[in-house]
Amino acid sequence: MQRAASAAAHLGFRGQALSLVPGRGLSGTQDALRRTPLYDFHLAHGGKLVAFAGWRLPVQYRDSHVHSHLHTRRHCSLFDVSHMLQTKIHGRDRVKLMESLVVGDIAELRPNQGTLSLFTNEAGGILDDLIVTNTSEGHLYVVSNAGCRDKDLALMQDKVRELQSRGSDVGLEVVDNALLALQGPTAARVLQAGVADDLRKLPFMTSAVMEVFGVPSCRVTRCGYTGEDGVEISVPVAGAVRLATALLGNPEVKLAGLAARDSLRLEAGLCLYGSDIDEHTTPVEGSLGWTLGRRRRAAMDFPGAAVIVPQLQGKVQRRRVGLTCEGAPMRPHSPILSAEGTVIGAVTSGCPSPCLKRNVAMGYVPSEYSRPGTPLLVQVRRQQQVAVVSKMPFVPTNYYTLK
Repeated sequence: MQRAASAAAHLGFRGQALSLVPGRGLSGTQDALRRTPLYDFHLAHGGKLVAFAGWRLPVQYRDSHVHSHLHTRRHCSLFDVSHMLQTKIHGRDRVKLMESLVVGDIAELRPNQGTLSLFTNEAGGILDDLIVTNTSEGHLYVVSNAGCRDKDLALMQDKVRELQSRGSDVGLEVVDNALLALQGPTAARVLQAGVADDLRKLPFMTSAVMEVFGVPSCRVTRCGYTGEDGVEISVPVAGAVRLATALLGNPEVKLAGLAARDSLRLEAGLCLYGSDIDEHTTPVEGSLGWTLGRRRRAAMDFPGAAVIVPQLQGKVQRRRVGLTCEGAPMRPHSPILSAEGTVIGAVTSGCPSPCLKRNVAMGYVPSEYSRPGTPLLVQVRRQQQVAVVSKMPFVPTNYYTLK
């Protein structure tokens, strides 16, 4: 079971490398890009749409990226994350299917409890990150990355067919709902005005189906990608605009886009798939060993266990670390150097922190350089500047847990 303490430090790192190329998608044309049910809603509210993981999504609205970021930290913001892949796993053998693909202990989840987990390959690499919820309705509800949609679907569908051929009772359904994320310290108070359920009884990483501002059959999950309290709401397409309009009617709520989402998740120390973790990164290298269930570690019955489990006990060659520096912002692919000037790694994500007013980044360095406080150098625009290995999250997280 995912413990709240460890989860609160790391959860929510679902994303894909941000490509701000207006009008160009994975196939290179506007027409090939998918639109969420809120596409016209974004345009009507001044959203600046860009290509992202094969979709047209808002990068920001009329407010600046920094203003949206700070508003989320102080109040709450509404994000359209309908591009994420939502699936349901049905049947008596649904847990067997999921545990054949991920590192987490899915069987231990209580009804309506979720966990962040990882699809891994036999080499121990991370194929994607995902959230799995054991619903009280008798299925697993899975949310994974839009950029990995085809890969994830093929992985799950192939395993469904394999298990079915052996007589297992299992099936997969793609959920064609919109997905809205309401994030920030006032999110629960805003949402409470539109639901009959007591949200004080819905802690971090739990989920419930309820009517939200008159829209029935919404799945509300207490989680997010910003480090703040908040929810993700899986809403039937027909009610998506109605729900977004109702939420935006509260002056606490403003719309926010991909740019704020990216800087918020980085301040919270959360990984971006395709940048900070990928098929060539193991969970231990990515400082994500906490996602491995204790029973799963002992059984060594998940893909790549022969590689990953020994890394938990022994020395791993490299680790993901946080970095802070003054001067120019650290950007992906910036070389990381030892204090003596030898290249030892590279930045995977970086930006100026609107809250800290200094530059933050993540990257990989050899384990001997991973201790917080270790002085390093980062090469930015051909100039070397001093950086320091820092604990993450850079900004304290505020996930809601029952007292």
